[in-house]
Amino acid sequence: MIFVDIDGVLIPLRARPSGVSRRWSDRAADGPDRHGNPLLDRLDPADGRRLLALPGELVWASTWMAEANTVVAPLIGLPALPVVDWPDDVEGPPRGVHWKTRPLARWAAGRPFVWLDDETSDADRRWVAAHHPQPALLHRVDPHMGLTDIDLAAVRQWLDHGDEVG
Repeated sequence: MIFVDIDGVLIPLRARPSGVSRRWSDRAADGPDRHGNPLLDRLDPADGRRLLALPGELVWASTWMAEANTVVAPLIGLPALPVVDWPDDVEGPPRGVHWKTRPLARWAAGRPFVWLDDETSDADRRWVAAHHPQPALLHRVDPHMGLTDIDLAAVRQWLDHGDEVG
């Protein structure tokens, strides 16, 4: 199972280099799109193909919720994916642990998983190691760069070797 965040992962904080092609748009970089979000122009259409090439079930782990499938997925060539439905927990996460960490471990239901996010930390890794019975790779993507070949190579290596890496 591969949990994928959008903001900071597929939509970096910085504009992509001008060489990144955008099949859906020929407008100026960072201009508004038909959905009204000026940052969608930062999506790399190749990311969908690159994510689909990973051996695992892709799951949206983003506050975009259903819009991940209606807005983002078509722009990068992904089919509709399962979407994590974030619970309205009354109890907050332990200190230093991201609010997504416990829900994702619950969603994984004891299965190994990868989590691609720009906000994971060592506290999240420690919490998952202590509370999740299977290996998990919490891979932090640089939010300024977004998902890179180096990130995907690290994920692929971990998937190929399980808990020996990461």
